[in-house]
Amino acid sequence: MVKNKTVFVCQNCGAQSPKWIGKCPSCQEWNTYVEEIIPSKKTVNNFNSYSSKPQLINDIEISDDTRIDTQNTEFNRVLGGGLVPGSLVLIGGEPGIGKSTLMLQISLNISNYKTLYVSGEESQSQIRLRADRLGINGANCFILCETSIEKVLLNVEKLAPDIIIIDSIQTLQTERIETSPGSISQIRECANIILRFAKQQSKTFMLIGHINKEGSIAGPKILEHTVDTVLQFEGDSNYMYRILRATKNRFGSTSELGIYEMQHSGLRQVSNPSELLMSQNNLNLSGSAVSSTVEGIRPFLIEIQALVSSSVYSSPQRTSTGFDLRRLSMLLAVLEKRAGFRLSVKDVFLNIAGGIKVDDPAIDLAVVCAILSSDQDIAINKNICFSGEIGLSGEIRPVNRIEQRIHEAEKLGFSQIFIPKFSKKSVDFSKFSIKINEVSKVDEVFKILFP
Repeated sequence: MVKNKTVFVCQNCGAQSPKWIGKCPSCQEWNTYVEEIIPSKKTVNNFNSYSSKPQLINDIEISDDTRIDTQNTEFNRVLGGGLVPGSLVLIGGEPGIGKSTLMLQISLNISNYKTLYVSGEESQSQIRLRADRLGINGANCFILCETSIEKVLLNVEKLAPDIIIIDSIQTLQTERIETSPGSISQIRECANIILRFAKQQSKTFMLIGHINKEGSIAGPKILEHTVDTVLQFEGDSNYMYRILRATKNRFGSTSELGIYEMQHSGLRQVSNPSELLMSQNNLNLSGSAVSSTVEGIRPFLIEIQALVSSSVYSSPQRTSTGFDLRRLSMLLAVLEKRAGFRLSVKDVFLNIAGGIKVDDPAIDLAVVCAILSSDQDIAINKNICFSGEIGLSGEIRPVNRIEQRIHEAEKLGFSQIFIPKFSKKSVDFSKFSIKINEVSKVDEVFKILFP
């Protein structure tokens, strides 16, 4: 009888060692090594019988397969137009954020294609209860509760579905490896088996992945290198909205954004993000400013809230939610050096309304205006919008897609907008009815807002 060999594998990064190590030399994590068995003889299955030969790139025939419409506008936008046949899509997120609900909604809504929803965490009756709560009648949706990847692919060959959803990849296991489900070896082997099967049979797989304590997908590099698209489903337990982002996409852009609102009947698509990211408070309160931002090709308005107060400690506090704290420190230094405002002895708190995280530098102008509005205790007119990046010398730098930003502000009823002066070269402003204030320095904005 041949004795199986064992190896110790880091469950965080996948590094291997012949003996147990307390601290992983690759990822520097402690107590992550687990003993796993290496099978002495690999089994051969019919999924590895495919062979190919080199071809000239000009001789390769392009498939006429069109993208699969998921009947979900936000999901299609993030994917780049829909699902590509034969692709692997990985979606990750925190527990309870709504990954399974989103995937079940999509599988039930796709009526023109046969879908198979594979669950290793719930029974068929539990999934049926969730489907009834969603109120969607999925005529072409099949449910399979199985954790063996060999049995799953056997059912796929028999049923011949177009789309297969696996919830989740960490619950699958293969007979090739004698380790528990969720280990690095099991995840790697199951993902590779699915990849080979998807490419050979031109089947589309959507995999749900768990995340670890750092917020990244468990077995991150293994899965991210294997799949074609990596989606992150984000949200805050204090808010009802959810954000879908693409961190890797071989068939589209990674700058798109999908927004959903969690309701009792499932996830509702938000076609107008400004309705969630702006408060409906009509009171003229200081410390609030509205900025026109762009995520990918999608413009929307967000509300910046700031609070400036006298510091009771020797070192003033700087707190930011949804905005880069280092960039906030830079803007405060610009205000003190270039505009003469004494903010180094005051506490500054900044918040993006709705809890969304924004990386667009065009919101700099709205951030400094909200800070000075709170510092001077003077409210900014609720019909004024801002869009501009601020440099270290206090100049307001041009931003991209300024025409879309102005159009979005005009569409939502704003009467005037502040934009960088040098943006006029590329845009015809005569077609807009909104008043456009062109400014080149931050002090010009302050003289208009706080005379």
